[in-house]
Amino acid sequence: MFSKHKYTLAGCAAILLWSTIVAFIRNVAEQLGPVGGAAMIYTLSSVILVLVLGAPKPSQFSTKYLVVGGGLFVSYEMCLALSLGMANNKLQAVEMSVINYLWPALTVLLAVIVSRQSVSKWLYPAMAMAFFGVAWTVTGEQGLSITELTSNVASNPTSYLLAFSGAFIWAIYCNITKRLANGRNAIAWFFIATAIALWLKYFLSEQPAMVWSGETLLNLVLASIAMAGGYGLWNIAIIGGNMVLLATLSYFTPILSAFFSALIFGISLGTTFWQGVIMVSLASLSCWYFTRENPDI
Repeated sequence: MFSKHKYTLAGCAAILLWSTIVAFIRNVAEQLGPVGGAAMIYTLSSVILVLVLGAPKPSQFSTKYLVVGGGLFVSYEMCLALSLGMANNKLQAVEMSVINYLWPALTVLLAVIVSRQSVSKWLYPAMAMAFFGVAWTVTGEQGLSITELTSNVASNPTSYLLAFSGAFIWAIYCNITKRLANGRNAIAWFFIATAIALWLKYFLSEQPAMVWSGETLLNLVLASIAMAGGYGLWNIAIIGGNMVLLATLSYFTPILSAFFSALIFGISLGTTFWQGVIMVSLASLSCWYFTRENPDI
């Protein structure tokens, strides 16, 4: 029985690991700095991925896939890590993660635009609900207010811009790499490239010194295992797992991520926040549902 379901179980484990990434990245950033912490996480994650999955020769991949796909991957990972690390506080870091999870709805939207095929009329309200959910989350317990929303974004425009940019970049990545990869996966090389890009930024810009401790090392190891383990286990899952089930479960990652973040950070997330997160998750799941029978989306 275990042998039959091991691939699906690997996928479930990957989703759980990804759900902890937000908290771990933020913890490392607070101890090693936003850029330095991210550089260390992706460096150690790269080592883990190479040891577990190996690093296929670059010649096995098309140049276009490595350049375009790799460029998008590196850009997204930097946006995600830096938006979390540069957030004003832990609560705002969780907000950044919710914004990041706009990417499933955006992926569907871009696919619809590219394919130009007719889709259910309910798709667009579902997409609108995803954005409304983010706005509802960011405005806080005061309720939806343009003034409050603008004020919150103005308090840290860089992090919000990085989070929104990352969501769009990953949506583009998901639509493009499927056509360029030809069934191959250069994830190890993409992680290495991300680590190199972050180290270049670290050494070429003014960054705070890294302060090491036992707690810092533990958070770094946990973050790297969650990051590399998530990608590694997902690669196993796609070999023979129940992808319909896993795809459905993956759309609840924002809820799991918020739960684990609150647990690890030791903070309480308000009712409005949870309502917004649930909206984003249900909207993403709805977008998938309304296009599930369209082979081009």
